[in-house]
Amino acid sequence: PRWQRKQWMCDSPAFLTLALTPTHASTHPHPIHPTTLTMSFSVARSATALKATSLTGRKVESKQTMKAMPVRATKTVSEFNVLKMAQNAGKTAAAAFAATALVAGGANALTYNELQNLTYLQVKGTGIANTCPVIESAGTALKLKSGDYKFEKFCMEPTSFTVKEESAFKGGDDEFVPTKLMTRLTYTLDEMSGTIKVDGAGGLTWTELDGIDYAATTVQLPGGERVPFLFTVKEFVGKGNLNQFGGDFTVPSYRGSTFLDPKGRGGSTGYDTAVALPAAGDSVELERENNKSMKALKGSAVFNVAKWDASTGEVAGVFESIQPSDTDLGAKTPKDVKVTGLWYAQIE
Repeated sequence: PRWQRKQWMCDSPAFLTLALTPTHASTHPHPIHPTTLTMSFSVARSATALKATSLTGRKVESKQTMKAMPVRATKTVSEFNVLKMAQNAGKTAAAAFAATALVAGGANALTYNELQNLTYLQVKGTGIANTCPVIESAGTALKLKSGDYKFEKFCMEPTSFTVKEESAFKGGDDEFVPTKLMTRLTYTLDEMSGTIKVDGAGGLTWTELDGIDYAATTVQLPGGERVPFLFTVKEFVGKGNLNQFGGDFTVPSYRGSTFLDPKGRGGSTGYDTAVALPAAGDSVELERENNKSMKALKGSAVFNVAKWDASTGEVAGVFESIQPSDTDLGAKTPKDVKVTGLWYAQIE
């Protein structure tokens, strides 16, 4: 039989439909039924499709707008400038002033009792769990008699991450540059505990022993390079006075010994060298990547006391720490990461 081809164009130029229909009833013992073929082309979307895409985009934007922001995200530039004043460890008076200004600020900040009265649903998705309590009462300077004490609920909330980079100018000094946080709101250290020892001369020794004292964090440099590091104050031992104390702490390896790199190499398991490079597997250039190192490094931190509530034993202030970044199990040279923020503890 003869066939007649009919062609229709759909609403969208993205689709072209061809229908093949016989002109008369077929006498073939097995009649051929009408067939429809649809072919897709890489052409521009129709107005309807573009409209739907725009609506979808607006929905995404609305979700991002409604997403709860962290409690400390409302800090102004002036508050961060005040925090920088506390970074000079030698100027105790300026540090105390900066700490007081920061701890007293923040309308959304909550006290310890207010945090304990919140339910799970009230905290979920708000960022409150990533914040430290504040002291709203009119606190005083820290006053402790000589003796041994214990501290609990030790919390450290970072408000700024900077990474030390080489100067863009020849002969210039290295400087800490601001970064963009790539980690979700899970970088606050909390529930830490330890001991405090005060001698007769007013000297203080602050020792951290246990708690959630590390958090895997990643920041991004202005050039796009990402710097992972393990934010921590593990085994911190600080010495000083009742206004300010500082010391060193241990920075564990970002990866464990059983972690395998893309070549299947690991510290305690995996291949010894890259399987695809058997001839050059033991070359000097690949020595650091082949021989994995989980060696712990050292960091340092300084804490300034801003408020002390003798009735509850609460103490709060600001801190600054400098620690190395991830070494990729010894394959890379670590960068210096500076973390500044707020801290809180309860002394017994």
